[in-house]
Amino acid sequence: MGKVLVAGASGNFGAAAARAFQEAGWEVRRYQRGTDMAQAAMGCDVIVNGLNPPMYHNWARLIPAITAQVLDAARASGATVIVPGNVYVYGNQPGPWGAETPHVPCSRKGAIRAEMEAQYRASGLPVILLRGGDFVDETSAGTFLNMVTLKGLAKGKLTIAGTPDVQRAYAYLPDMARVAVALAERRAELPRFADIPYAGLSISMADLKAEIERQSGRKLRYTQMPWGVMRLLSPVWELARELREMRYLYDLPHSLDPAYLAQILPEHQDTRFEQVVAVHLAARKAVKAA
Repeated sequence: MGKVLVAGASGNFGAAAARAFQEAGWEVRRYQRGTDMAQAAMGCDVIVNGLNPPMYHNWARLIPAITAQVLDAARASGATVIVPGNVYVYGNQPGPWGAETPHVPCSRKGAIRAEMEAQYRASGLPVILLRGGDFVDETSAGTFLNMVTLKGLAKGKLTIAGTPDVQRAYAYLPDMARVAVALAERRAELPRFADIPYAGLSISMADLKAEIERQSGRKLRYTQMPWGVMRLLSPVWELARELREMRYLYDLPHSLDPAYLAQILPEHQDTRFEQVVAVHLAARKAVKAA
């Protein structure tokens, strides 16, 4: 195995990655914010960049700063960098989206992420950009699914941000983290800059509602995210302003192309959608996990 430095090990992707690498037998170091990342990375084979400003805070300043810090640490240590990518760079063009899909962001945050990815590509360092849809993980309080969608589940409500029958890409973090480990172990076989889509789950809120109802035996009703209220609060509430910019993704059918990853990791199997729902319900004490 090897040694991995996980930056952002308390965050959504970082926490899942730290667990997955540890379970696979790697020596895991957790980066402490405010310390010298280059020094922390010495002797490491891989750096996982799970650092991300919480609640979309000040991306324009913080994302470039994090990128520079990680690249400096990779240059100093010779480690391969693994970065969790998102779908913002594709804008609203038709899918499915893959490694060859042009980057045409239609949002400010999409442009920031596209520039971030361009810096990783131009660095000449070994980088694996593992791209997924919306994160889901029953153990993480910071996912949109847990913070918003399932928040009213005990009252029979499913809060949705867009059209219920729109199919969207979701990444179950334990699965995505296992993929990150497998790619790290095959890093010598990959291109210097590897842009790898992780298709994950492709589901709609209608699919989620039907599966929760089937497993729980309860009928649910939709409630819409209060976009009008968030528009009014946008001038004084950063999160409301930033979420509104990404509203288009909740009405845009989209998916990630699984072909490239299947070629690299033909043995990988994702957790079934039914089981992902079961563990989320169990975490909320709605039903026992299957």
